[in-house]
Amino acid sequence: MIRLEVWGPYALFSRPELKVEKVSYDVPTPSAARGMVEAVYFHPGLRWHIDRIYILNPISFTNIRRNEVLSKISARNVRQTAQGGRQELYLAAPQEIVQRSSLLLQDVHYVIEAHFEMTGKAAPSDNPGKFQDIVTRRMEKGQCFSTPYLGCKEFPASFRRWPGGQIRTIDETRDLGLMLYDFDYTDPQNITPTYFRARLENGVLDVRNCEVFR
Repeated sequence: MIRLEVWGPYALFSRPELKVEKVSYDVPTPSAARGMVEAVYFHPGLRWHIDRIYILNPISFTNIRRNEVLSKISARNVRQTAQGGRQELYLAAPQEIVQRSSLLLQDVHYVIEAHFEMTGKAAPSDNPGKFQDIVTRRMEKGQCFSTPYLGCKEFPASFRRWPGGQIRTIDETRDLGLMLYDFDYTDPQNITPTYFRARLENGVLDVRNCEVFR
C-alpha cells in the first residue's frame, strides 16, 4: 500500500456528460488518481488499484475561459498521407480556435491511497517487495515517468510520499452522485466507461468496495 500526496492551484476532472463546456467533478475520479500514481511508477508486471482519496482542502470552484480548437486532423487523411497521398495535415488556427468556459477546482490538495497486484507480465525476478521499494524511493525523490496532472495536462501536480501521521481531511459528508470510475479495456476496439455511486464521508472518498456500473 502507498500514500501519494498531490496538490496544485487548479484541477479539472471532467464530467463526460458535458461535451462542450468543461465542468469538473467535486473530487478526483479513481481513474484520474490511478493516472497520477502510474505517472510516478508504471510497470507491466503490476496493476494499480485506488483504495481511498483523502480531500485535504475545502472544495472550491472557479470559472476560466480557455482557447480550444473546434476540430481535429482526420485520421483518414493521416493514413492516406502515410501511404503516399497528398492530404493536408494541419489546422488553420485562426479559423479553428474558439474560447470556451471551464469550471475548475482551485487550490486542491489530496492524498491518494492505493495498492497494486502482480500481473502475468511480471518477470520471474519481480516480486511485491521489489516493486514496493521502487515506488517508495521514487515518491521520496520526486521521480516520475511523466509529470502527474490533476485531470488535464494543463494542470500539473506537485507530489511527494505522504510523510505519515494523521491525514486531516475536510469535515464534509455528502452524496456526490454517479461518477466516472474507470475505463474497461477488455475489448481494445470498444473501450467503455464504468461508473459508481460516489459518497464523501468526512472528507474521504472510499472506493474499495463500491459497486461499478457499465
